[in-house]
Parts: sequence; C-alpha cells; structure tokens
Amino acid sequence: MAAKKPENMTFEATLDELESIVTTLEQGDLPLEDALRQFERGVGLSRAGQQKLQQAEQQVKVLLQEQGEEQLIDMSQDEQRS
Repeated sequence: MAAKKPENMTFEATLDELESIVTTLEQGDLPLEDALRQFERGVGLSRAGQQKLQQAEQQVKVLLQEQGEEQLIDMSQDEQRS
C-alpha cells in the first residue's frame, strides 16, 4: 500500500510516522537507499506538520482577535528565558 501524502494526514498521524522514521534511522540498520527514502519521507512529514501547526496558530489568533484578545505569548521565547 502506498504511503499517504503528508498533507492528507492528521497532525497526530504525521507525528507518529515521523517518530517511527526517526527511530528506524537511529538504529542504523537500513541500506543507504532505504535510509535516504525514509529521510526524504521524514522531511516531507516534518514540513507538513509544521504547516499544520502554523495553520492552528493562525486559527487561534483569529479566534482571539474576534474576542478582542490580540496578544499571544510566544512560548518558545518564554521557554528560553527559563
């Protein structure tokens, strides 16, 4: 069965498959061609996951703006300060 296109997968399914690929690649048992194919798939999954996160963030911004709460806290900056 052909793998689903990352853009057609849920975020959770994307993340699960990406974690599986990382585990497989870390084991180092794959032939080079297979490892490259898995790496390429992982890059596609990573990009799709990032896009899904950006879309979710945009939805949150829109919802907060509709309620008059336009300030979002950048969690990555807060985590760096800790």
